[in-house]
Amino acid sequence: MRLEASDDGMTINAADLARLLELPEADVKRMMRAGTITSRFERGEGEDAGRFRLTFFEGDRRIRLIVDGSGEVLQTSRSRIVPPN
Repeated sequence: MRLEASDDGMTINAADLARLLELPEADVKRMMRAGTITSRFERGEGEDAGRFRLTFFEGDRRIRLIVDGSGEVLQTSRSRIVPPN
């Protein structure tokens, strides 16, 4: 999987994100517009310079991608977020 790099960050194809979230693509697009899927974009510093971290949140799920400057995904992780008591 490859993301598209721009001056503002990275863009992921909705079909790719749908596969990662195990949801239909149409649902992902709708949920992004509604704000029920959110994201965070971070630029690496120091030894991580030239890499980027994109994190997508949906309900209690978190998908994290580590991406190089050309948009190639280097690492993918999925986890459940447990709210604090």
